[in-house]
Amino acid sequence: MNWFGIRCVQCQRKLAIPSHHLCSNCYRAIRRFHYCARCGAALSAFALHCGNCLRQPPHWDQLIIAGHYSEPLSNLIHRFKFQRQYWLDHALARLMLLAIYDARRHYGLLTRPEVIIPVPLHHLRQWQRGYNQAALIANVLGKKLCIPVDHQFIQRQKSTKTQRGLSAKDRRNNLKNAFQIKAKNDRTYHSIALIDDVITTGSTLNEIALLLKKAGVVHIQVWGIAKT
Repeated sequence: MNWFGIRCVQCQRKLAIPSHHLCSNCYRAIRRFHYCARCGAALSAFALHCGNCLRQPPHWDQLIIAGHYSEPLSNLIHRFKFQRQYWLDHALARLMLLAIYDARRHYGLLTRPEVIIPVPLHHLRQWQRGYNQAALIANVLGKKLCIPVDHQFIQRQKSTKTQRGLSAKDRRNNLKNAFQIKAKNDRTYHSIALIDDVITTGSTLNEIALLLKKAGVVHIQVWGIAKT
C-alpha cells in the first residue's frame, strides 16, 4: 500500500515529491525505446514509421506509449489490473502524461483531442473485476489535461475470449462485432484519444478505430501505458 502518497508505489522509498508517485530510480528503470509513431513497433533512432505501417497502417493516426511491458512497469500494471490496487491509477496516468509531453517535444505539434475514450470492458468482465482499469486512468488524465472523458460513446456488446495466445487472424475473428457506438448517440467527434493499459498487437484498438472512422471521426490517437 502507498502510505498517504509519500512513498514510491514500486519500492516504497520515501518520495521527495509525493505527487510523482514513483521515485527517480524506479522511473529510470522503466524501459523506453524508439518506436513507430503509428503502431509502436521498435525502430532505429532515425525512423518515424515502420515498413508495415507504410504499407498497411492501422485505422488510428498516432500512437503514444509510456514504456515497454517489462519490470517495473509490468508489475505496476499487474497490481493495478488484477490485484485491485486501483489507487495506482494516478501513478500510471502520470507516466502517460509524461509520455504525451515527450511525444509533443519529439514529434512537434500534436492534435489536442476533443475527448478521451477508454477501451470499454464487457459489463460481465467489469462486474467481475469491479472496475475498468482504462477508465480509471482516463479519468485522471481528463482532469490533468482538462479534456472530457466519454464512457458511453462506445460499448462492448460481445463478451470475447481473452486475446492472449491467439493468432492475428483469430484475434480479428474474436473481435468481430464486439463493439458498437451507442444507439441514439447524437454526439459527433472530430478528434479522439483512445486509451488502454497494455497494447500487444493492437487488434482491439484497431477494431474500435475502424468503427470510429466509419462514424466520421477524422483523427484518432491511441494512448497506451505499455507496449509488449
